[in-house]
Amino acid sequence: MEILRIAIAGSVGAGKTSFIRTISEIEAVDTDKNSTDELALLKSKTTVALDFGLLTIVPNQVVHLYGTPGQPRFDFMWDILIRQVQACILLVDAHRPEHVHYGTQILDFVNQRVQIPILIGLTHTDCPRTVEPEKIAIALGLQNLNHQPPLIAVNPTQKASIIEALNLIIPKII
Repeated sequence: MEILRIAIAGSVGAGKTSFIRTISEIEAVDTDKNSTDELALLKSKTTVALDFGLLTIVPNQVVHLYGTPGQPRFDFMWDILIRQVQACILLVDAHRPEHVHYGTQILDFVNQRVQIPILIGLTHTDCPRTVEPEKIAIALGLQNLNHQPPLIAVNPTQKASIIEALNLIIPKII
């Protein structure tokens, strides 16, 4: 059995847990706890360690999906997870430009530790105040078009959208 491992990273509310719950063929394992700080204004629960989901690609090939916490105080989990994965999907909340900086930190962190394929998934693109993909790419420091990871819209609650993202990243790790 070949196991492919992909990290799903991003800021709070970017859609990491939803992404894994939507596509996993098993009940997703999560470490969600009640939000106890200012985050409670945004959402009632938050991931404190990781989310885990599983998806069979072909009979002898599965993908393990690891969702990272979105709060900086749980960043220690990145180091544990990133060294075990073969690719990373960074979800960036396109209607909360204040969260893009956190995406930059994640990209820097990943690139300093491992050389793996990365895909940028823009979430919440249907919300008001959505920032254009080009502006998000610039904010993430992705001005070099020749070395820019793919950047696509991803709806973490729609299987077809998630499959599109996985179809772009999985061939890069097989």
